[in-house]
Amino acid sequence: MHWLAQLDHRFLWHPFTQMRDWLRREPIVIVEGKGAVLRNVHGREYLDANSSIWTNLHGHNHPKINAAIQRQLAKIAHSSALGLANEPASLLAEKLVKLTNAGVVRRAFSRAGSSAALPRLNKVFFSDDGSTALEVALKLAYEFTRRSGRSKRPKFLSLEGAYHGDTVGAVALGHIDLFHQNYSGLLFQTDKVMAPYCYRCPFNRAKPERADARVYRKCHWECVGKVERRFSAQKKKGNPYAAFVFEPLMQGAAGMIPQPPGWLRQTAEIARAHGAVLIADEVMTGFGRTGLEAAVLDRRTSQNNFSGGHRPPLQPNLFASHHEGVQPDFLCLAKGLTGGYLPMAATLMTQEIFDVFLGKYEEFKTFFHGHSYTANQLGAAAALASLEILQSQKSIHSRQALENILREELQALWSLPNVGDVRQVGLIAGIELVKNWRTREPFASRKRAGIRVCEAMAIRGVLTRPVGNVIVLMPPYCATRAQIRRMVAALGNSVRTALRG
Repeated sequence: MHWLAQLDHRFLWHPFTQMRDWLRREPIVIVEGKGAVLRNVHGREYLDANSSIWTNLHGHNHPKINAAIQRQLAKIAHSSALGLANEPASLLAEKLVKLTNAGVVRRAFSRAGSSAALPRLNKVFFSDDGSTALEVALKLAYEFTRRSGRSKRPKFLSLEGAYHGDTVGAVALGHIDLFHQNYSGLLFQTDKVMAPYCYRCPFNRAKPERADARVYRKCHWECVGKVERRFSAQKKKGNPYAAFVFEPLMQGAAGMIPQPPGWLRQTAEIARAHGAVLIADEVMTGFGRTGLEAAVLDRRTSQNNFSGGHRPPLQPNLFASHHEGVQPDFLCLAKGLTGGYLPMAATLMTQEIFDVFLGKYEEFKTFFHGHSYTANQLGAAAALASLEILQSQKSIHSRQALENILREELQALWSLPNVGDVRQVGLIAGIELVKNWRTREPFASRKRAGIRVCEAMAIRGVLTRPVGNVIVLMPPYCATRAQIRRMVAALGNSVRTALRG
C-alpha cells in the first residue's frame, strides 16, 4: 500500500463513507488532473465521470482559471468582508446579478411576450458552500416573512427526497431519512410534498418501456395537485407557507430525479399565488448543467452536433429555473461557481428582501450571519474566469454538442435488463438499476448494487459515485466524444459483470 494511502487510513474520516469498508482496501489517491482525466499515485489514469462530485465544470488545470488565480495571488489571497470590500467580489456580484436577470427575462418574454411580473435579483450574499448558501436563504426568508408581517411563525415546504445540505438549517429542509432522521432532535419542523418521480410515481399508469419514464407517463398531473392541496391546507390553518424550496429540473441526492416539463412552472405559480417566496437550490443545477434549452422529451435523439459549417450565436442558459421562465426570490449557488476550484457560494435575493433589513444601528435589523472566508478574492477571481469561459461561444457550442453525444451514447444502456430508467437533463444523467426492468423491482440496499457497479467502473478506469441504486454520469464540459463513449461503455460493462446472477 502506498504511504499516502496508509496516512489516509490512519488519520482521515471520509464523508458519506462507511469507514469499515474503506479501511479494507487501498484507496485511490489522486495527485494530478488535466481536463477530464485524473491520475493517482501509481500513475494510473481515470476519467472523472462525475466532475469531482458535481463541481468541476471546465476540467482540471484549466489554463484560464489557473491564470486568474495566479494573478490574484500576486495581489492578495483574502481579506475580511466584515467591514471591508474587495475588487473581485464586487465584480463577481455585478456579473451574477446581470446573468440571473438577463437569462430569465429573455426566456419568459419568448414564452409569454412579457416579463413585467418577474422578480429581479439585486443583491448577493457570499458564503462557503451549498449548505451555507441554503442556510443564508433560510434565515433571510424566515426574518423577511416575520418583519414584513406575512407570518409570525414562518413554515417551509420542500419536496420528498429533498437534500439541501448538511448544516442544521439545511438538514431541516431535507427529507431523506437515511441522511436526516438521526438528527431529528436538533431540527425545526418543515413540511414535504410529493416530488414528480415519474419512474416510480403511483399515479403513473403506464407500463415500463425502454425510454425515459417522463416520455411515456400516463397521468393527470396528480403531483401538481398535491402541491396545490398542500398550500391550500396550510393557508386554511391561518399560517400560509413562507417559502417553497426546490431543486429545479433535477433533484440530485434524491436519486437524480428529473421533473417533467411544466412541473416547475406550475408549482411556482401555485406557491406565488399563496404568497410564498421561492428558494431555488441551484447548487448542482446551476452554471449550464441542465443544458442551453429545456430538453425536448421524445423518442428521437437530437441531430444538432455542430460538427461543421456555420454555427449561429447561442445565448447560454446558465440556470435551471430559467428553462421554464421561473425567477425565484432566492437563488442559491455553489459547486460550479468557481469552476470547481475553490469553495465558494452565493445567495441572490430581491431588493424587497434586502430592504427589510435596513434600519438604524440601534434597531438591530442587521443580518447577523457571516463566514470568515465570505467573498474571498481567490474564489471570486476563479468564478469570474469560469463565467467568462461559460459565456464564450466555443464553450456554449461545445456543451450543446456534448449533451447530444451523451444522449446518443446512453441509448445503448436500454438493452440491459438491470437498467430500469435512463434520465438525462442537459449534462446530468442518472441510470437507475433494478432487478428487472419489466417489474421495476429495486435492489435491496444490502446488495450494494450501485457501489458494486461503480467499483467495477473504477477497475475500467472511470470514476463516479452512486446515489443508492442510481449511477450518476456528469462529465466536465471539456470531455471529448471518445471520453463520453468510454464512460458509458464502462458503465454498461460494469452493470453486466457486477450484477450478473
